[in-house]
Amino acid sequence: MSGSNFVDYVKIYCRAGNGGPGSAHLRREKFIPKGGPDGGDGGRGGHIILKGNNQMWTLLHLRYRRHIFAGNGEPGGAQQSSGAEGKNVIIEVPLGTIVKKEDSDNILFEITNHDDEKILAKGGRGGLGNTHFKSATNQTPRYAQPGETGVEGKFILELKMLADVGLVGFPNAGKSTLLSVVSAAKPKIADYPFTTLVPSLGIVPYRDDKSFVMADIPGIIEGAHEGKGLGIRFLRHIERNSMLLFIIPADSKNIREEYEILVNELKMYNPELLDKKRMLAISKSDLIDDELKQEIRLDLPDISRVFISSVTGEGINKLKDIIWKILNN
Repeated sequence: MSGSNFVDYVKIYCRAGNGGPGSAHLRREKFIPKGGPDGGDGGRGGHIILKGNNQMWTLLHLRYRRHIFAGNGEPGGAQQSSGAEGKNVIIEVPLGTIVKKEDSDNILFEITNHDDEKILAKGGRGGLGNTHFKSATNQTPRYAQPGETGVEGKFILELKMLADVGLVGFPNAGKSTLLSVVSAAKPKIADYPFTTLVPSLGIVPYRDDKSFVMADIPGIIEGAHEGKGLGIRFLRHIERNSMLLFIIPADSKNIREEYEILVNELKMYNPELLDKKRMLAISKSDLIDDELKQEIRLDLPDISRVFISSVTGEGINKLKDIIWKILNN
């Protein structure tokens, strides 16, 4: 998942189709000079529809498609024939996409299931033909209803990745290395901070052909909720994870203190994140001996924890066992 291809935030302008006008036609034939009104209804304007696609993982296709218009409805015709409906525009988006109006923080809806369809901008109704307006006192109405204007406006689409487990940690904590070991994902790995610039997803195989999805989120730093580092740009992806796996390397100066900083950043961004199930993995455990591990255990937070090494494989199976138990508890 290259950085240039991953887009999780776009603004688009949408205009649904206008409804077609109704017809004010009066029936006139050779032997029926005064046949009365027979104007048909106008067609509905086209909708703009979002559709979930579980094969997509980015909003890249909308980056350069900022203006989207649906077709207008056709006018009604003679002999009470209705106009054709305007052509709908269907926009496929990844699962986990939420939609808001540009000037509001309220979520209009979200797409979470494959083939889910939601109307983003509704087409205008077609106007009624003059046949609807005839009465005993007005037998030849020479007017019809105009079509309604379709909805238009600016919308914000945000992608929040759907995963069972979200990896949370400081830059260079070993999150990407862990994901590359337990899944087939190939995130960029290097010995410097902020190697991961975009989220990565990996499917982690488990016993008896079971599996779960793990997401590697770019590293958090103190002050991330205020926009420092990579800021809140990627914190939104943590909101959709079923559980949070905190990764802190064994050679950290103070593991408990780092954990509390990470928890505080999540709390300042969205307090509801603290309601999620949590687990701690102490990475790079091949760098320390058993005596030091025992000393570290005395000052760890009171959550499920395990020492792991992505290099030697230490604790990896135990990690997956605990994750599976937490996810299915």
